Amino acid sequence: MLELEENLRVLKELLEKLNSLEEALNISSFKKELEEKRKLSEEEGFWEDQEKSSKIFAEIKQLERKIQSFETIQKNLNDLMQMNEMLTLEYDEELGKDLISQTSSLEKKIENLELETLLSGKYDSNNAILTLHPGAGGTESQDWVQMLYRMYMKWASSNGFSVKELDYLDGDEAGIKSVTFEVSGENAYGYLKGEMGVHRLVRISPFDSGGRRHTSFASVEVLPEITDDVEININPDDLRVDTYRASRSRWAAY
Repeated sequence: MLELEENLRVLKELLEKLNSLEEALNISSFKKELEEKRKLSEEEGFWEDQEKSSKIFAEIKQLERKIQSFETIQKNLNDLMQMNEMLTLEYDEELGKDLISQTSSLEKKIENLELETLLSGKYDSNNAILTLHPGAGGTESQDWVQMLYRMYMKWASSNGFSVKELDYLDGDEAGIKSVTFEVSGENAYGYLKGEMGVHRLVRISPFDSGGRRHTSFASVEVLPEITDDVEININPDDLRVDTYRASRSRWAAY
């Protein structure tokens, strides 16, 4: 029974956090925006402009996912609170274990939702383009680049992102000299921008017959994919205009 009391405390904390997230995410504005975009999609001639209609349709899907994700979590939380209350009145060991397991799973989902609210930067929702280069160290660093590339591929696959290889150059003996790839999916750049910088690996080298410890370095560049709808504003005061007059020579024939 003490486990149920502790679980109820966790559920109440999650409820408070979820209510705060509802305000931070501004779910009500998402619903209003979704309704407006659905009306646009029902207008006559909507599909005549394929580029514009595809963009609006993608935005509708994104809004639906955000709203559905929040409402599903909200419903699951309410169900777990009711289940906790029911088990307090009539305890069942198997159901109790299942309740605690589901509470732990829901806690992780709310943590992920909380992270999404922090990804509000200008390009955080865009796809990400990553380039990996080895540092000094030859084969050691090139092998480290290959390890990093595999880790990013596995992370993307585990989190529902797709990866498209844009450029690839094999290492001299092993590993990778250079690789550029695109990670596509919602908030890809927001999740990956923190990977920007130099990554270091210290290990017993598999390429050193003496079994010595080596330090390898690899640089990771992360850029957002820029879409065509980005507005570029140029301040006229920042422009320098130089005017030249072309001269023409005349030759006289004798």
